[in-house]
Order: sequence, then C-alpha cells, then structure tokens
Amino acid sequence: MIQVWRVGVGEFAEALLARVREARAGLAAAVDAEDAYAASVAQSDLDDVVWLARRHGIDIEADGE
Repeated sequence: MIQVWRVGVGEFAEALLARVREARAGLAAAVDAEDAYAASVAQSDLDDVVWLARRHGIDIEADGE
C-alpha cells in the first residue's frame, strides 16, 4: 500500500526556506574554503531551490535570515 503524506502550505514553504538557508550557508562555506567544485555544487543546489520556491510563489527574500 502506498502511504500518502499530507503537508500544509506553510510547512512546505518553511521547508523550502530552510533549504534556501542551508544552500546559502553551503555556498558561503565553499567560497570561504576557496573550493571551486563545492561552490559550483552549492550554487547549483541554491539555484534549484530558488527556482522551486519561485515556481510556488514563495518569497525567499522575505525570509529575513
């Protein structure tokens, strides 16, 4: 049997905002470490999660963190 998880819009938005914060932190850490490969991977992750947030109308700039 397939189990279906129900997630509210607020929970979805908060999860995406958390992913944005994590991706930004990962990118900053990679840049600080001067690790070009890790920075590229982190930037790609950030681009993906920002695209997803925008696709669902979630304002990542209003996050405040």
